[in-house]
Amino acid sequence: MTEVAVPDHAGVVVIGGGVVGCSVAYHLTRMGQRDVVLLEQGRLTGGTTWHAAGLVGQLRSHPNMTRMVQYSAELYAALEAETGQATGWKPCGSVLVARTPERMALLRRIAGAAQVHGIECHVISPAEAGARYPIMRTDDLAGGLWLPRDGKVNPADVTQALARGARRGGARILEKTRVTAIHARHGRAVGVATTRGDIRADVVVNCAGQWARQLGRKAGVTVPLHSAEHMYIVTGPVAGVTPDLPVLRDPDGYIYVKEEVGGLLVGGFEPEAKPWGMDGIPDDFEFGILPDDWDQFQILMENALVRIPALATAPVKTFMNGPESFTPDNNFIMGAAPELRNFFVAAGFNSIGIACGGGAGRTLAEWILAGEPPADLWPVDIRRFAPFHGESAFLHDRVKEVLGLHYMMPWPNRELVSARPLRTSPLYARLAAKHAAFGSKFGWERPLFFAPSAAEARLDYSFDRQNWFAHAAAEHVATRTGVTLFDLSSFAKLMVRGRAAEAALQRLCANDVAVPPGTTVYTGMLNARGTYESDLTVARLDAETFLVVTGTAQAVRDADWIGRHLPDGVRLDDVTADHAVLAVMGPRARALISRVTAAPLDDAHCPFGAVRRMTVAGADALAVRRSYAGELGFELHVPVAAAGAVYDALFAAGGDLGLRDAGYYALESLRLEKGYRAWGRELTPDTNPFEAGLAFAVRLGKGDFIGRDALLSARAAPPARRLLSFVAEAPDTPLAHGGELLLRDGAPAGEIVSAAYGHTLGALVALGYVRTDNAPVDDAWLAARFEIDVAGARLPVRASLRAPYDPRGRRLTGACGA
Repeated sequence: MTEVAVPDHAGVVVIGGGVVGCSVAYHLTRMGQRDVVLLEQGRLTGGTTWHAAGLVGQLRSHPNMTRMVQYSAELYAALEAETGQATGWKPCGSVLVARTPERMALLRRIAGAAQVHGIECHVISPAEAGARYPIMRTDDLAGGLWLPRDGKVNPADVTQALARGARRGGARILEKTRVTAIHARHGRAVGVATTRGDIRADVVVNCAGQWARQLGRKAGVTVPLHSAEHMYIVTGPVAGVTPDLPVLRDPDGYIYVKEEVGGLLVGGFEPEAKPWGMDGIPDDFEFGILPDDWDQFQILMENALVRIPALATAPVKTFMNGPESFTPDNNFIMGAAPELRNFFVAAGFNSIGIACGGGAGRTLAEWILAGEPPADLWPVDIRRFAPFHGESAFLHDRVKEVLGLHYMMPWPNRELVSARPLRTSPLYARLAAKHAAFGSKFGWERPLFFAPSAAEARLDYSFDRQNWFAHAAAEHVATRTGVTLFDLSSFAKLMVRGRAAEAALQRLCANDVAVPPGTTVYTGMLNARGTYESDLTVARLDAETFLVVTGTAQAVRDADWIGRHLPDGVRLDDVTADHAVLAVMGPRARALISRVTAAPLDDAHCPFGAVRRMTVAGADALAVRRSYAGELGFELHVPVAAAGAVYDALFAAGGDLGLRDAGYYALESLRLEKGYRAWGRELTPDTNPFEAGLAFAVRLGKGDFIGRDALLSARAAPPARRLLSFVAEAPDTPLAHGGELLLRDGAPAGEIVSAAYGHTLGALVALGYVRTDNAPVDDAWLAARFEIDVAGARLPVRASLRAPYDPRGRRLTGACGA
């Protein structure tokens, strides 16, 4: 083959010739971007792709991830006809089995979620599983699932087909061409240096697989992934194995099995992985494998022998130990890097790169060309990570746990335990001494609930009421009836300053933030489609200074979004670490804080939505009159150095008021009773304010803002779906946790996005989206029969557009308490 010359310039340079890099190049050319150059340091597929197992399981935990894999399957089925290159696509289906009642309960929940996503999925008995997979032992099974549209593919052939399609579309593919540097100017990627010369580029895309972290560092971009050894064996022929045998997954045994040339490929995800490449991945690790490690593979082999006894006599032809890259949360990394404009990443696919490769390549190509993601991609968005996530020691320890998550039980509220703590509030030691059980979000240790003893400050997982249920219930009730203190210090806090700050935020925000100093505004920030980029509060401190308070996990994302839209002369600073936030909530909140400040807190001086500077327990503070609990509340922003003293003073003053600590589990049930929305669940880039019931937080008449044109078009007809509150009709129903199927008059109609037990209401409470077919949602429409499918059981629920608790908001004003 004639060597391709290195061009001086390319519209897009894609780095990495695995399935994802070739998919990005292929889809860019299909979308009209012909000036694409793909650079591969070795040969195509030579990193991880060549030794991938090639499984394509379509059902994922997020609808847009499911759509990616569905598209991958459709693409792989069609590529041979388009390019002439076979892909090995075979829609053989898959069988997923359960050894325990708990796993079977999960599979029933998965079956309900499959209906939400439009995936064909059948709950089957052990006997039916055995009929689908005759060489499998079934006497120890509780049941299973049959997914007939799943399949398998030859990873190298798929990649070559994508590369052929990309070349036909005009892309140039240069093998044996290593990138040695990323050229940047004024905060933008402008090209690359290679072993064969420099290339100027308008856009650079990092699809370098397990080298992506090292390549990111050359550009000053954090790409938090780490390699781990991933092993499988391939046997000789096994009696009863045919080419049409489905893929088998036995997650209780940590294993997957697929047919391979009359034999079986047996691999899995052991509970504790073996990290690799701690000192970096060698550049010349092309088509590389690692030594056999039967000790590491033992737990997988033992479980495979239990499930398929015929393996005991099957000859092992191949032991494959090929490293793959994994991320801190077991989701891959995609998107525009916040540190460097025009630099994109798609890497860290956690062993699902083949399944997601087609869809991920198309999605990233759309993102590159449109300048923003085409849909809600928050679970895989690179901006969910911060620089500290890229630390080698953290990644080494985390990857040991993450690989095993593939087949671990995905319990509700499951917390990762490795590489903690990373970030703590100034109250951490005090809260730990009071038996707080902590969870982690964006590296922050946050109190989930408070237990009576240190021994009870733990998480015992279940799909039903977990061990903390009663403790969180007590905190919930105390917030409704007395006063509690929440440590919300992890909330991200961004300061926007400058003479043009108001104009800039007016352009960014859907609500009107041109308010007097001392006022806060609840608002969304929308994209051009009129859907949510963020959901936050803006506090105007003075004529040129605004404090933006947003969710813990949104710090990088929101700073990136805001920063991309700020004019020169307006400054953005992340001040999260400067101030702790002590949220005092409940009908006695005003009485408590009045004991540690001389500032007036009555409605005349500090009405709902106000922000006031005051001295609290001797410390300078910003007091924000808002509440995520649905009760009278004040969020006290105090300097980190003073947080402990303010906390102590509040508890010293609040003994006779019944002050107690409260955690995030109570806050979740409180906000759901009140119908408050949460970013990433009810509010996403797939949701507009009319669907979410938040038109009150939009000011279409204030002038132009991002998303206004889309909203003007959207309001011409009723929304095609609406967010509703639901309350179970019976008090002792099974618990929903989000992701469950919603039914209206017996027909699938939507999905629950958040759920908890409402301790004030005495029943399950939830928020979910329901399809309306653009019909007005009135009392007659809401009078239909609504049900939630929880593991196959249908729970009758009442639906409402209004909050189930205090729909008029009287308690927020303190009208029901002093």
